[in-house]
Amino acid sequence: MKVVRYSTKDSALENIGILQGDKVFNFTAAYQAMRMVECGVCECPIHSTMELLEKGLFTVETFSSALDFARKHGLMEQYAVAEYKLLAPIKRPSKIMALGRNYMAHAIESGYHIPTEPVFFSKANSSVIGPEEPVVYKKFLTRVDPEGELAVIIGREGANIPEEEAASYIAGYTIMNDVTARDMQREDLKLSSPWVRSKGIDTFGPMGPCVVLPDEIHEPIELDIETRVNGEVRQKDNTRSLMFKVPKLISYISSFHTLYPGDVISTGTPEGMKPVQVGDIMEVEIEGIGVLRNRVVAE
Repeated sequence: MKVVRYSTKDSALENIGILQGDKVFNFTAAYQAMRMVECGVCECPIHSTMELLEKGLFTVETFSSALDFARKHGLMEQYAVAEYKLLAPIKRPSKIMALGRNYMAHAIESGYHIPTEPVFFSKANSSVIGPEEPVVYKKFLTRVDPEGELAVIIGREGANIPEEEAASYIAGYTIMNDVTARDMQREDLKLSSPWVRSKGIDTFGPMGPCVVLPDEIHEPIELDIETRVNGEVRQKDNTRSLMFKVPKLISYISSFHTLYPGDVISTGTPEGMKPVQVGDIMEVEIEGIGVLRNRVVAE
């Protein structure tokens, strides 16, 4: 099941939806109606994916129940939305942990040592944008690179999570483009400084187009991943090449930082470092998830 956050031209409100072909099923409206009919409860509609996550409702069962209700009462057409704009699945994740050098070939091309344990860093949550939103090439930058990555959305709170229990903490999977100010990053590395500024610049965290729930993606995760710029393939690999797999990453990161609903772990990028220029269109495609597309614009 593929869950989205979207808006329409007819409403300033954002909604939660379920992708159904080229349309979106309005989960927000259907769930509110279901609660009213079946529970007699008049509740404020849930427009935020973060609210669903925090309430423990971002599950296959929750979304399936709304679909079943609409089918049972002949409301599928009423809740079908044909014209919509997809937004970042989570507007402001509480934190974004991203992996460095988690594909062997990328570790080699980076020119740094091959890690023996996960190398992770934080991206500012203010960097997050959605599909089709512009990535801003700031005037002071000299090189900007796209990095296509599989991202994991955490579904419940946990610390010191055993690898064998990691799957139960996953709400779903999405795509992240870990856009990087490469010259700035190299400068920071030479100075033994953090990567925060080069990785967390505003608009440098495109995410989307949807969250695929665990009913469609299972361990071991083996998905083709490809990054294109103006149609030219820059990166091409499969997530089976991840040196540290998703359960290991969840367990390792949670040994240092408690994970909360809505946290994002971006699992690292394949080889293919090459810059983009103003006007370029970046596309990251992951099998079973979709395509995340963003244009580079001048500040």
